[in-house]
Amino acid sequence: MASKAAYKRLTKEYMAIQKSPIPYITTKPLEENILEWHYVLTGPPDTPYQGGQYHGKVIFPSEYPFKPPSIRMTTPSGRFKPDARICMSMSEFHPNTWNPAWSVSTILNGLLSFMVGDEETTGGVRTTDEAKKFLATKSHAFNYNNAKFRDVFPELCVLPTPSPQSQTPTAPNHIPSGLNGTEQHDANHNPNVNRNWLGFGDSWSKLTVFLFVCIYLLVSKIVARSY
Repeated sequence: MASKAAYKRLTKEYMAIQKSPIPYITTKPLEENILEWHYVLTGPPDTPYQGGQYHGKVIFPSEYPFKPPSIRMTTPSGRFKPDARICMSMSEFHPNTWNPAWSVSTILNGLLSFMVGDEETTGGVRTTDEAKKFLATKSHAFNYNNAKFRDVFPELCVLPTPSPQSQTPTAPNHIPSGLNGTEQHDANHNPNVNRNWLGFGDSWSKLTVFLFVCIYLLVSKIVARSY
């Protein structure tokens, strides 16, 4: 349970963050426990984390602001072990260097700066930039499948819209060859379909007419000679 000092201080800090949001960071305390804050760091441009979203939590002691918090990151990032306690100058690992003037904003800004660096630390892992970029692309889906994330940050649970390439293609403007049945009937009545020189819609009709004309001329010559 939070002490009166901790409750008053954290309430004041939350109101300040609402008025002046932290760049690349979304954070809020649980409604049922003001000592447990959840955050989402958005990967800054020109870093291997660009576009990724990293969910974690900061657990404040009841003696805050006179003692430092515990910091964890849940979303796999390639920088920290998921759900492991992170050692940094503003965490519980270094109570002797803790400054009571540091705030939630200071802590999370420090975490973001520490994340994009490469300093080894307790709770950290070493991976390639390619691995970090890959995990950044998977971070949204990972968070969406996390019930706690959906509960705390419903405004960030937005499914991606389909890309233009994934939309149903429109029907082609031309009529393909090889139609049959109803399709052929529709094609014959389509003014956009090219017809042959006698107005018939296929080569067999043209050949039939040609043979009919040839037979007619041949018969005409035979009849003319008989006279």
